[in-house]
Amino acid sequence: MNNLCVAHRGFSGKAPENTMAAFRMAIAEPYVQWMEIDTQLTIDGIPVVIHDFSLDRTTNGIGKVKDYTWQQIHRLDAGSWKSRDFHGERVPSLEEVLRLSCGRVHLNIELKTSGDMYPGLEQAVIDRVASYHMEQDVVLTSFDTGALLKAKQINPDIKTGLIIDARPKDLVERLQSLRCSFLSIGYSHLDHDLFEQLKAAGITVMAWTVDDTRRMNRLANISPEILICTNRPDVWKKTFVY
Repeated sequence: MNNLCVAHRGFSGKAPENTMAAFRMAIAEPYVQWMEIDTQLTIDGIPVVIHDFSLDRTTNGIGKVKDYTWQQIHRLDAGSWKSRDFHGERVPSLEEVLRLSCGRVHLNIELKTSGDMYPGLEQAVIDRVASYHMEQDVVLTSFDTGALLKAKQINPDIKTGLIIDARPKDLVERLQSLRCSFLSIGYSHLDHDLFEQLKAAGITVMAWTVDDTRRMNRLANISPEILICTNRPDVWKKTFVY
């Protein structure tokens, strides 16, 4: 068994992150079984797939995602910053990504929020997941514990996971108090002892973000059950397939 490959923001090593081009490129590879994506809300309440709270880095727009309507954001160029070959790529809606992914890959949907930045984000995401009957094919993750608790209030059966780039001594207890069955952790914090603690507690573990063979092999030596989140699914393929 190989560690499952999670395409981080799609095949973001080759295509502009969180675009349909990156998602199609990832899904085209049969060894990609998961994709990690980021979701925020437009001012008119549409979940869109973009990482930064600001539009500046990955589009030709300026300002905060939350201050624009869906139509305004969808008109922006989200590909040219990566390469002229991707000129005209757009910021997709969550619904577009669900439609593409349904029946093909699992999704790790990060709720990109902090505090009360996006009232209604959890409900909007869960409603759209439900409309594609993908409740068993997704996990909702976040750094924001409030978002995870809200998601569980809306649908107690939805899988949720904490994102963390640290190793607190009470990590298992935190996950249990949040009713999380998934952990997304910076790869450098993970070792055999911690993994065994998490496994014993029934926690699925994903390590991020790993783009080289040496680190992938280190994780594989800890356990083949660790999901490996990578910008470079092609490096995963070279490491584990050939």
